[in-house]
Amino acid sequence: MVKIRRYVDVEASGIGEKIKQARKASGRSVEVLAGAAGISRTYWHDVEAERIREALPENTLRRIEQVLDVDFGVKFDD
Repeated sequence: MVKIRRYVDVEASGIGEKIKQARKASGRSVEVLAGAAGISRTYWHDVEAERIREALPENTLRRIEQVLDVDFGVKFDD
């Protein structure tokens, strides 16, 4: 058996600002939220500023959504 992997990128305009607004609305610090999402505080700030080199991994976005209890509406075509 051979596994086949597919990588798909989607563009999510303004996602950094949406994350920032959700963070502020939550009243929790970046340190707390980033720790809960399993990422560094610096990386969280990079996500908010949309300073990500390649692409934000979907699993990281889903963890951010989970700790903020928000669905940012990023969908893939499958």
